Amino acid sequence: MGASRSCRSPRKPPCCASLWFVLLLSVIMTTHACPKICHCSDRNGMVVQCTSRNLESIPSNLPRDTVVLLLSSNRIRHVPREAFTDLHRLRELDLSHNAIEMVEVGAFQGISDTLQTLDLSNNHLSSLPKDTFNKLHARVRLSHNPWHCECSLQEVLRELRLDPETVNEVSCFTSVQEDYVGQPVIQVLDSGINFCNFHHKTTDVAMFVAMFCWFSMVTAYIIYYIKHNQEDARRHMEYLKSLPSTSHISKDYDTASSIF
Repeated sequence: MGASRSCRSPRKPPCCASLWFVLLLSVIMTTHACPKICHCSDRNGMVVQCTSRNLESIPSNLPRDTVVLLLSSNRIRHVPREAFTDLHRLRELDLSHNAIEMVEVGAFQGISDTLQTLDLSNNHLSSLPKDTFNKLHARVRLSHNPWHCECSLQEVLRELRLDPETVNEVSCFTSVQEDYVGQPVIQVLDSGINFCNFHHKTTDVAMFVAMFCWFSMVTAYIIYYIKHNQEDARRHMEYLKSLPSTSHISKDYDTASSIF
């Protein structure tokens, strides 16, 4: 009995146990890791504070359980496609007081159902693609941006829930019609103005001008062609006149024949 017990080798844990432990640890770290430049606190989900950190882009290693993401007062210029696609619990996103000039279509893909508030105020936005906020249900702040009031902006705003407290601060910095510069966009639209009509009229005028220029060029070419042909015809007639006449040649031929 003793010999048989001594011969038994001690049981070793399965080799995959350590692998599972590593995978579990990596998942936990990915879910809860906080970017070094930011401050994170857990309040029924991660609140990630990255305000005033001189960031020029959106951090890529954000905790997946982030519910509040504060990125205001940085130097971010561009919000790329799928910038927050892994943050499926995100409810609040603050991108105010940056230098954002462009938001790509699909930038809020993956968070459109959960996001409740989005702040893009005090940036450098003048226009946005039509489908920038596609399927987004959040309340959005767009105030204090240099908006250019035209058809595409009208179509973007039509699909949005603008924050009622700042809606009158979304003003036309420039416009297809100078009369509306400095006025709140919503008030202009509520008055019955349709910027898309101005767009069509501008397009029609441009087409008319292009057709007129084309017609003028064709007309000028035809006139030039006629004048050029008239000049050639005149030169040809002068050349023919300079030749001896047929009757004179016939008389000379008859004279020569009588001599012989």
